[in-house]
Amino acid sequence: MATELFNLSGKIALVTGASRGIGEAIAKLLAQQGAHVLVSSRKAQSCEAVVSQIVAAGGSAEAIACHVGDIEAVVATIEAIRGRHKRLDILVNNAATNPYFGNVLDTDLAAYTKTVDVNIRGYFFMSVEAGKLMREQGGGAIVNTASVNALQPGMGQGIYSITKAAVVNMTKVFAKECAAFGIRCNAVLPGLTKTQFAGALFDNENMYKSVVKNIPMGRHAEPEEIAGAVLYLVSHAGSYTNGECLVVDGGLTI
Repeated sequence: MATELFNLSGKIALVTGASRGIGEAIAKLLAQQGAHVLVSSRKAQSCEAVVSQIVAAGGSAEAIACHVGDIEAVVATIEAIRGRHKRLDILVNNAATNPYFGNVLDTDLAAYTKTVDVNIRGYFFMSVEAGKLMREQGGGAIVNTASVNALQPGMGQGIYSITKAAVVNMTKVFAKECAAFGIRCNAVLPGLTKTQFAGALFDNENMYKSVVKNIPMGRHAEPEEIAGAVLYLVSHAGSYTNGECLVVDGGLTI
């Protein structure tokens, strides 16, 4: 049920990487607050599973498959939304990849290319295409999922950390250049969060302990906690229209 402060009734929201983890939690929370959520990831079947759960809980959602590393797929996705809904009020860029874990000197071209294509190029052109539609309708909200690795690189996560740092600056660029169109752009920087994506850290007890000891609250986050920050940023409660962006640092808040 939507609350008055965070009421998203009538809003159309696209969440990428929404078939599991943080994206799934975001999609469910936005739907709970009244938005019609477009649940997106590479595989339609995975999206449909989340849509079914949202609908069963009384929400409104539909699946839309899109590989954000494929520019043609990104353009086609936004065009499909334009044709079907005539608008897009919220974009949450959450889809990401981290195919390589190891010393930066051993990063191969394939891992580099895949990480950059999804985490930088994908976020950029999804924001561009969605932003054009938002500009036409007079405004909207974009939230990018970055990472605390943007501020302090994770050991063995060199290229991933680099792309997440780029996402933070990308957010600032879009916030500044799109404010005149009524488009707000903000970012969340999750710390260690219990997801399949971060499975390698949770599976390695020594590595997990080394990360957790540097978190002020001494624990990892759950996806639902990150979703709450995103809800704040896309709602009127999180209105920043002067070209500034709010970066929510999970390293401090979890």
